[in-house]
Amino acid sequence: VQLVESGGGLVQPGGSLRLSCAATGINSNVFNIYNMAWYRQAPGLQRELVARTTNSRNSNYADSVKGRFTISRDNAKNTVYLQMNSLKPEDTAVYYCNAYLGRQDYWGQGTQVTVSS
Repeated sequence: VQLVESGGGLVQPGGSLRLSCAATGINSNVFNIYNMAWYRQAPGLQRELVARTTNSRNSNYADSVKGRFTISRDNAKNTVYLQMNSLKPEDTAVYYCNAYLGRQDYWGQGTQVTVSS
């Protein structure tokens, strides 16, 4: 399984971005059973969970992004999204996509999100 993130960039505070993570090397029936998550890592800080959606379609979010970020998935496209609204400077980080199931654990290469005026 390979994960490729896209959609990062520079945005002003209060703006929005949508990150995408496309999974290749598996078909949609297999992608459907993976739990998917977004993490982020800011300079000097540990990687932290931002949001995840399980294969039973339960979702949860870090307290810092609740009400602003939304995770979703399109199984037909083998893609998971992170819609980020009302962005703040403290959301600046490299965002990573993660797919996990049992002992299987895959990561993307990351995409930079910078929130600055």
